Amino acid sequence: MSTSSPARLGRLCAAGLLLTLAGGCDALRPTTTPQPSFYSLDRARDAAPPALRAAAPAAAPTMIVNPPQAAAGFDSQRIIYVREAHKLEYFVHSEWVDPPARMLAPLLAAAIENTGAFRAVMLTPSAAVGDLRLDTEIIRLQHEFQSRPSRVRFTLRAYIVDNPTRRVLAWREFDETVVAASEDPYGGVVAANRAVQTVLGNLSAFCAETARSAAKSP
Repeated sequence: MSTSSPARLGRLCAAGLLLTLAGGCDALRPTTTPQPSFYSLDRARDAAPPALRAAAPAAAPTMIVNPPQAAAGFDSQRIIYVREAHKLEYFVHSEWVDPPARMLAPLLAAAIENTGAFRAVMLTPSAAVGDLRLDTEIIRLQHEFQSRPSRVRFTLRAYIVDNPTRRVLAWREFDETVVAASEDPYGGVVAANRAVQTVLGNLSAFCAETARSAAKSP
């Protein structure tokens, strides 16, 4: 028995060494799990800086911008795509850096401020009391693959409210579709940014027009 013990011990040591080497090799192997990519909705590159914005008249109203809401299914960081009607799917390894409604809030305020139609534009929560209030809801922001090339559709509903009386002065639904340059998440993100910028331009003009009409009303 004493002669077999060293042999058994040697076999055990060799097995342990093989397990250690195998573990080391596994640690050196690159992971096969794809890393997630995060995308944002950005401000337009041609937006006027504060120093170049048109000055608002002294009697111009102030605008309070409430945080945008989002319809069910569009209230998370998931990038939604559609292949069949009424069926929402999302990319597994691509996400928005923040829910679109949250990213949209400062973009709304900047676009409205750039019109020069308001004395001040403030995001809530704010201690300031505004003359007008903007309430918005994202109805859809989705990459549609029912046709080729694919498209991104962005729909935003907006209400302008007279803050002191809480009366709705005007409302409108803005719908924009942009063809994607490529059939992948990045192509959809680029198209989404273009769609959002178009809607922001139309929405800011709508806000300025409503403010002017409200000022003329008795």
